[in-house]
This record gives sequence, C-alpha cells and structure tokens, in this order.
Amino acid sequence: MRDQLAAAPTVLHLRSSGCSFLLESAPGRLPLVRHWGADLGPLDESAARAACLAGAAGGRLPGELDAGPASLVPEPWTGWMGRPGLVGSREGRDWSPAFTVSSVRLGGTEVTGYTESGPATAEITAVDAEARIRLGLNVEMLESGLVRVRGRVENEGAPFALAELSLYLPVPTRATELVDFAGRWGMERQAQRLGFGVGSHVRENRRGRTGLDSAYVLHATEPGSDFARGETWAVHVAWSGNHRHVAERDSTGVALLGGGELLLPGEIRLETGEAYTGPWVYGAYGDGLDRVAHRFHDHLRARPGHVASPRPVTLNTWEAVYFEHDRDRLLELARLAGEIGIERFVLDDGWFGARRDSRAGLGDWTVSEDVWPDGLHPLVDAVHAHGMQFGLWVEPEMVNLDSDLARAHPEWIMAARTELPVEQRSQHVLNLSIPACYDAVLGQLLKVLGEYDIGYLKWDHNRDHVEAGLRPRGGIPSEHAQTRAVYRLLAELRAAHPGLEIESCAAGGGRIDLGIMEVTDRVWVSDVSDPLERQRLMRWTGQLLPPELMGAHVASPRSHTTSRRHDLSFRAASAFFGHFGVEWDLTATTTEERAELAGWIALHRAHRRLLHTGRVWRGPDPAAGIQSHGVVAQDGSEALYAFTSLTWCATGAPPHARLSGLDPRARYRVRPLTVGTPPAGFAAPPWWSERGFDAPGSALGRIGLQVPTLHPEQSVLVHVERLA
Repeated sequence: MRDQLAAAPTVLHLRSSGCSFLLESAPGRLPLVRHWGADLGPLDESAARAACLAGAAGGRLPGELDAGPASLVPEPWTGWMGRPGLVGSREGRDWSPAFTVSSVRLGGTEVTGYTESGPATAEITAVDAEARIRLGLNVEMLESGLVRVRGRVENEGAPFALAELSLYLPVPTRATELVDFAGRWGMERQAQRLGFGVGSHVRENRRGRTGLDSAYVLHATEPGSDFARGETWAVHVAWSGNHRHVAERDSTGVALLGGGELLLPGEIRLETGEAYTGPWVYGAYGDGLDRVAHRFHDHLRARPGHVASPRPVTLNTWEAVYFEHDRDRLLELARLAGEIGIERFVLDDGWFGARRDSRAGLGDWTVSEDVWPDGLHPLVDAVHAHGMQFGLWVEPEMVNLDSDLARAHPEWIMAARTELPVEQRSQHVLNLSIPACYDAVLGQLLKVLGEYDIGYLKWDHNRDHVEAGLRPRGGIPSEHAQTRAVYRLLAELRAAHPGLEIESCAAGGGRIDLGIMEVTDRVWVSDVSDPLERQRLMRWTGQLLPPELMGAHVASPRSHTTSRRHDLSFRAASAFFGHFGVEWDLTATTTEERAELAGWIALHRAHRRLLHTGRVWRGPDPAAGIQSHGVVAQDGSEALYAFTSLTWCATGAPPHARLSGLDPRARYRVRPLTVGTPPAGFAAPPWWSERGFDAPGSALGRIGLQVPTLHPEQSVLVHVERLA
C-alpha cells in the first residue's frame, strides 16, 4: 500500500429526508463511502470519525492482500481485485492510475476536517501526476434523500483511450438479495429476484436506448424484502444510450452497486486537454421498495421543469386508424373525443411523406399531400374547436431506405462498414452526430411546429442501434455522440416552443430513464394496453416514475396485441392511476360505451390532482389472486386505492387488503368509487356502501378492508377521506 500521510482525513456528512451519506477523503487515495443509508442524526466531529472507523473494512486472513476498501472509482493499485472503475490506457501504458485528492469543495467552498450539511454538492478533484490524468467527482445529496455521483476524466498527457468510467456505492453485507428487471417488447419490466453472492451481476445494454430489457433500477436488499419492509439500496444509471448496471461482492464480503455508460471500442479517445463526463449514477435507500420509489418520485416532482398543470386526458389514434388517415373519419373521431371529455388529440404515424405503411417515409417530415391535400389545418382546427390540444407522432432518429432523405444522404445512416446493419421494422438509424444531419432533422421539425399549433409530440424510437458507427469515417463508433445529440435536439425543440410537451416512446417502454426525463414530459409505458399486462407494467414502472409521467390508455375491448377481451371497467381502472387516456376507435363504439367511458374520464379528472401529486403505496405481491395499490395525499387527507382480482381466489373468500400510507391517528370515511354497473362476479362485503363508513387510520392500515368478491380480471376503486 502507498504511504499514508499523517494528516486527518476530510469527512463529509450529508443528510436529507431520513438518509445519511458519510464520505471520508483520506490523504493518498480517492474518497471512501463509510455509510450510505438510514440517517445517523446530527454528528459532531468525534462521532463522525468514530462512525467512519466503525464503517471501515475488517482485518485480513493470512494469505490475503492487505487491500483497502473500494472507493467511488475502485482502483487496482489499492489491492481491489474486482471490476476497476476506470479502464483505459495510452497504447498499453498508464492503465492503472493511482489518484491523490487535491481538493474537496462543498457548495463551491473548499473544506478540510469535518463538515456536516443538508442537501449539498461535493466536488472532489484528484490527480495522478505520473499518468497525467485528472479525475473530477461530483457527489450530491438531494432534497429527496437520493444520492447521485458523476465522474469526469481529463487527459493532461498524450492521447488516452478511455474504455470505461463507472462509479460504485457500497452496501452492507446484510443485503444478500438482488432485484432488477428484464423484458422484451410488450413484456417490459419483468421483476427478477436472485441471490447476491460472490461475483459480479452485470447488466449491459448495447441497444442505443435504455432498452425493453433494461435492468432499470438495480436493488440490493435484505432477505424477504417487499414493498413495505426490508432495508433496500438501489442504483439507476441516468443514461439513454449504452450503459451498464453492476452488483459485485468479493470474497471478503465487500459489496458494491454501481454502473455507468458502456463505451464501444475506441469510442472515447481523449486528446491532450480533452475530457469525458459520464452520466449521473443515482443511489436510493429506503425501508422497502415503496420508500425507494418515493425518493425517485420526490426528486422528479421537485424539478423546475416538472409537469405542473393537470395532465390532459389524451386520445391517441394509432389503434383506431393505424396508417389509414381518412380525413372524415379522423374529424368524426375528434368530434366524439371532445364530447366525452378528451382534452388532447394525438395524430399517430402515417401523416407525412410516403408513409402509407412501415416501409417508407421515415425521414421526410413534411405533411403528405396524398392524404392531407389541405395540410393538417382542417384536423388541427377541428381539434381546437372541440376544446382539445393537438399532438403529433414523430420518429426523428430513424429513416426508411424508401425516403427522400435516405436517397439524398445515405451517408447519414449509422453503420460500421460499407454494408448496412440488419434492418428492424424496415428502418435504420440516422446519425445525429453529423452536424448536417442534425440540422436537417431539426429544421424539418421546427417547420412543422411553426406551421401548426402543436402542444405535444409523441417521440418514438422503434429499433435498436446495431453497429452504431459514423459511416463516412470508416464506421468509427458514435453511440455516445448520438445520445448527446438526441438530448440536445429535444432541448432545442423545447426551448423554441416552451409550452411543448414531449413523450418518450421507444417501441413502448424502451427508453425510460432519468436521462431522457430531463428533456421529456411523460413516457409510453408499453405498446401493450391490455389491462392485465398493464397491472404489472404500471406497478413496476412506478419504481422509478410517479404516476403523472406514465401514459396509460383505455384501449379496445379486445386487445390489439394480446387478443384478450376485457370489460370497460377493468380497462379504465387499470389506466386510472397513470396519465389517463384512450387508445380506442370511438367511431366503432356504441352510445352506451361512450357514456360509460365519459363517466370514467370525469371520475379521473375529479381525482387526478390527488393521483398525480400523492404518495404511491403498493400492496404485497398478489395474495390469493388479489393485488392492491393506492395513492395517498402528501398530508394524509385523502387517498385512492384499487383492488384487482388477477385470478380466481385460492381461498374461499378474498383476503383483507391493508390501506398503506394513511395517518394512523386520523379517522377516515371510506367510500367505493363506481362507474356504471358493478364488475363481473361482484359480491359486496359488509362495509360496501355509497354512503361509506368511518374507521380509524390505524385499523385501515393494520386490519385493512375485506376485498369484494370479483371474477378474474376485474377491479374496484375505493376513496378514503380524512374527517375533521
């Protein structure tokens, strides 16, 4: 080990919202996280240094390395035998940097000794004079209790090829289980739980978008944890391109969670004076999965640009008309939408260029004269006349070979060789890192937005990036530059049109992360609107996003993707807790169906302020076929809960469902919320009454409510209001 100087380490104790982050920066090495988790309370210097000592690694057995613990960027020179945080070299030299901290700043002021603070940003600068590399680390404790870390590598010598910069946070040895996600199209966010043993659990993504199979949020938990209990530590890499999440435990018991951007070979070559900044890696701690989710929700809601207005009930035309853009039919669809309370009308794919099917037109963002000889003005004007906002579908990062753009500029298509990559959905990826390509796409979009009063863009991304290279320059990798260009493009559009909202859609839920959420306003959770699938999709997408950012629509009685049939009450109840909308051909509905749908829309509009500002609580994974979840107002004044029968009850009667999140000291009135006739198989429990009944919050939270008897794939809603 390197010689340790006698000077006392600099110690930072950052606290917020029930969390503590204790960081020790000792001379001669990078900072060590001595505690990340539950709040330690206010500490004086003596107590803080004692806590650091308590959190230090134990002794070593004979035959083991005299190794130090892993830092935020684990370094091989310390004896750490796991994954290094920084990987790179100068043609095989300077591949094992040994950094020394040169300064620690908190809130812009240099600090030494001991400092305790609330939410704040620490900036740590470290250098390796021999390797001629400078490392900057940002560590933030946010108001929500989230911690986020980010690294910056600056080259001060000959060209340096950077292969990886990943940051890690330690977790206690008692976190012996992992929870993350897998998936595919239509089956996003399949939760998986496995043991956290010795070795690396590495989830790498090379799709050029967050991915339908994304790890999403990687948790390390105590055994048997669930939504309500069990200490849990989680990380999320806020990057919409290639990335990795890692959980690693070595043979001595040291356990880490972390990740960063996944760089393609040769993608980042730093010339003298050049720097690379990685994405934020977020860390969330909580007792149970719900409290981990609350930290992400609180952070997103505290952003200056977070959607503040009531989320408009949205109708999207895709499953109503697909590519068949008949003007009269769409005008009638808009009329019916306005009648039932829809507030935003979104015209989906098929309005531009030669786009009569999925094989042509992408890249030509001009209104098709074939189907819209008078432009979109007749439809836009009708939508506005019916009191709705107009929205439009776009997929600007993609191109069909059968398009004017591809014929004019084939060199703008991403490829690693002369031959084009394998096709997906008859389309390829435009390389937005090429300035002329970027300007052409931006110019087309600004022209459309300038001609029409458009309040919303559904921004799609329907294929993975394969061989993401810069074609004119021999296919050199350009995935990092592409992701940066997409962020910049979205930011420029929003700056030019400040009221514009943008949805992140990527074949459904393929691009959902905290990076894309910096420049968008909601996500399309999945291309599957089947309400049975949506029960799971909404439940687990909520591990990162609050309800108001998750698009959830009432689709056709028979699902276009799964062919299942469901009652309107189940379809509407399953969409109720998200950003509510409709994906149904209203011109094919009956008067009675539209009246019932209008009732659901009115009910959602009456309660959306609660739904989109309250605290989400999820009941345990389905017991006896029943699943429950709810949203409770921040002040505990009211709440909404849903009870859903997923299968036949395994017992003779449905179980009791606890109403989580209520004030146990308060008294509440409980009432069912109903639209139309009762769900199939409904049998009322004793408490079910339109007038409701009164009960203490302690009883509702501990005993719960007897769930009504329901046939499979049916839901009921319950409203709870605190009494004076």
